[in-house]
Amino acid sequence: MKKLPRDPQNDYSVESATARQHTILEETGVSLSHVSQYSFDPQTLPGNIEAFTGVAQIPIGFAGPLLVNGEHAQGEFYVPMATTEGTLVASYSRGMRLTREAGGITTTVIDDSMQRAPIFVFENARYARDFGLWVTEHFAQIKAIAEETTRAGQLSHIEQYALGKMRWLRFCFTTGDAAGQNMVSKATRHACLWILDQQPTGLEHFSLAANFDTDKKHSQVNALHTRGKRVVAEITLPAALIESVMHTTGAALFKQRQLSNMGAMLAGSVNNGAHFANGITAMFIACGQDVANVAESSAGYVHGELKENGDYYFSVTIPALIVATYGGGTALATQRECLEVLGCYGTGKVHKLAEIVAATVLCGELSLASAIVSDQWVSSHDRLGRNRK
Repeated sequence: MKKLPRDPQNDYSVESATARQHTILEETGVSLSHVSQYSFDPQTLPGNIEAFTGVAQIPIGFAGPLLVNGEHAQGEFYVPMATTEGTLVASYSRGMRLTREAGGITTTVIDDSMQRAPIFVFENARYARDFGLWVTEHFAQIKAIAEETTRAGQLSHIEQYALGKMRWLRFCFTTGDAAGQNMVSKATRHACLWILDQQPTGLEHFSLAANFDTDKKHSQVNALHTRGKRVVAEITLPAALIESVMHTTGAALFKQRQLSNMGAMLAGSVNNGAHFANGITAMFIACGQDVANVAESSAGYVHGELKENGDYYFSVTIPALIVATYGGGTALATQRECLEVLGCYGTGKVHKLAEIVAATVLCGELSLASAIVSDQWVSSHDRLGRNRK
C-alpha cells in the first residue's frame, strides 16, 4: 500500500487532509464522505494529532440541569455527554432530577497530585536504602531543580518504594489546570539528571519510568495515594423523594448496595460501583480530556447508609480523576464549547470540573441502581437503547 502523503512545510491544512483522504479511497475503495466533514481550522491541531485526515463524529447530548453545592462548582449545570449508548443521557438526567429536588450534591476535592516514578537499581539493597536516605535529605534541592522546567508544576513530595536492590521514587506534583503527565515527565527527568550527576554509590541502572506510576491503568497505589484529583460527591436523599422519582425505597437501594459490594469483591473488581466509566467517558470525549485516562479515573468507590427515618446517604469517591481545563484537547473547537457551557474552560477551573464530573457520576450510579431494583433497567434500554435501523 502507498504511504500516506505528508507535507513537511504545512501538514495541518485542508489540502494535506484531502490528499490523505484520496489515498485512503484509492487504496481501500472507501470514500470518507463523513470523516472529511469538519468545521474547525486544521491549523489548530498541532500537538493534538498527526496525519490529520478528518473527524469521528460522536453525538452529544446534554443531561441536567445538575445542581452542585461544591467549593468550586456551585449552582446548576447542563452536562455535555458524548456517547453512542442509548438511555445514557436519559438515565443521568433522571439521577440529576432526583438529586436536584433533594437540594443538590455536595462535592469536595480532597487531594491533587500527578506522578512520574523513575527507578534506580543498585548493586545491592544496602546501597538502595542509603540512596533513599540521601534523597530525603536533599529533597529541597531536588524540588528546586525539578521546578526549573515548569511554571505551573510544584513538587510536593517524593514517595519511595523498595524491592530487592531496586528503589522507585514516586515524584508527586501539583500541576495547575493541566492534567500534567508531560509536564511531570519533563520535570522529573530534569531532577533525575541532576541526581545522576551526583553519582550515587553503587548505582547500576536508571530508567525514567518502570510502570510504577501506572499511567493509563488502574493501580492500588493510585487508589490509596491519589493520581490526578481525589474527589468525593455525596448526598442524603429523603425517603419520600426516592419513592416519587425513582419508584423504589432507600431500604431497597441499600440492600442492593450490599449485594453489589459482595459481587464486586467476589469478582475482584477495582470498582464497587455500577458504571463510573459511562459518565466519565462521555464527559471526557465531549470536554477534550485524554480518554485513555478513564482506565484510572473510573476506578472508584461507592458508599451508602440507610438512615433510621428511611432517608438514604450516598457517596462516590474517585481517587484518580485526571482532568484538565487547560492544554491538551481542551482548546479544540467543540471541546472548548462544551467546557464553556460548564464554565470550566481556562485557568483556575480544574477543581470545578472535577466536582462536576464526580457529581455526574453519582447521579448515574443512583439512576442505574434504582432502575435495577425497580425492574426498569431492561425496559428502559428496550425503549431508548435499541437502534432499529
